[in-house]
Amino acid sequence: MYCRVVLHSYPTVVFPSLSSHHTFKTQSPPFFRLQFTPNFSHHGPQLSLNQTLLRPQIKCTEDTGASTGNWDKWIPKNIVSADKVLRLISGATSSPIFQYISSPTTCLHSVDPRIKWAWLLALVILPARSNMMIRVGLITYLALVSVWVLPTPVWRDQLGRVSLLCGILFIMLGLGTDGVTPLGQLRSPPPSLIGLPNVPTSFEGYSYVIMKLGPLQLTRKGLSVASTSACLAFSIFQSVNLCLTTTTPEQLAWALQWFMLPLINFGVPVAEVILTLLLSLRFINLVFDEVRNLALGIVSRRVDWKLLTIMETIDIFFTYIRQIFKNIFNHAEQISQAMIVRGFRGDGNAHKIYFSSDTSIGMADILSLLCLIGLIGAAAVSNT
Repeated sequence: MYCRVVLHSYPTVVFPSLSSHHTFKTQSPPFFRLQFTPNFSHHGPQLSLNQTLLRPQIKCTEDTGASTGNWDKWIPKNIVSADKVLRLISGATSSPIFQYISSPTTCLHSVDPRIKWAWLLALVILPARSNMMIRVGLITYLALVSVWVLPTPVWRDQLGRVSLLCGILFIMLGLGTDGVTPLGQLRSPPPSLIGLPNVPTSFEGYSYVIMKLGPLQLTRKGLSVASTSACLAFSIFQSVNLCLTTTTPEQLAWALQWFMLPLINFGVPVAEVILTLLLSLRFINLVFDEVRNLALGIVSRRVDWKLLTIMETIDIFFTYIRQIFKNIFNHAEQISQAMIVRGFRGDGNAHKIYFSSDTSIGMADILSLLCLIGLIGAAAVSNT
């Protein structure tokens, strides 16, 4: 609703008919009330000036939104609310991430952990040193193995999140690496001015710019950088996830110790490294459990976030993060006390760690080694 103020002024002039007896009379405005009558022997024409006061008039009409645009109603609201964020956190950590899944048992569970370490190293190096076809083949291979090995709810959740993260990384790097055209000119004159021949006709089909998207552009350099980074991120996340879901922490620690045994002669603290790795793998489950349990605790209280201010919402999130770290530190203290009770005094060489690992080589190990050798050979041939 809006109001409009209107000011009106109505001056009037009256000319009466002349008579033999003329009088001249001036009527002043109401707020002066002055009269002047000259002393003439005959009467003149009568002039009457009536001027009223300024009278403001206020007219109010209802605004229905037809004349002025209500732009505030088009602003999307409640897109990212605190309740949705907490529900996403609790849902993301509900499925096992980097945790061992004992069932269903597949042939990947029986592969030697040393071969798995070799596969991890190859999947980290090959995407950065191979061409586009090898990168796409690696991603397809990891996706098929994940679908075959992991349970259906687990691989759907993990592949979806990893694919979304790598897709965002691909778009950002593809359009941001060489996307904006530089504002500059060549310092050298064109070939026609200095007498050089033009570009040969065999190179006319080459185009450095692949696609234009408004002010941004996708070039060959951007495509190469984006594909390398996205494939490397996908292979690292998914290969580590496959390795941890099909291998126990003790087996991974034993396999890494087997590779690092020659480094003892160079003074490398292999025992401390293995013990740290073993504790770290055990600690991953505690971190995800704490994050999920605290998020579920806040969601279950059904807080009315609409009644809270922005500062109060931020304070709740800071309290949530502070409580996560507090619980994690409490778990770390309990683990250290348990190790002291079991005889650990700070010397990793004196502390005995019992690994349960089978060193026998089976058919699954041989097939895995052959596939690894074939992949390395294909990557080497593609680069030549």
